[in-house]
Amino acid sequence: MIREPAEVHVDDQGRVELPLGLLAEAGITPGADLVAFSDGDGRIVLRRAEDSIKDLIEKGTL
Repeated sequence: MIREPAEVHVDDQGRVELPLGLLAEAGITPGADLVAFSDGDGRIVLRRAEDSIKDLIEKGTL
């Protein structure tokens, strides 16, 4: 399902505030540890750290 995009701003220190509704839709709670990486072409992906670690274990790379 495609959701309505949220427009956010990168401040002078490189910080971005994400709307709580967006976090809730992604299943991310305030205070959660995330892994961020560039997916190229202007995209940044955020994943819960626990999910990233679980993926590495399942693939046998950790």
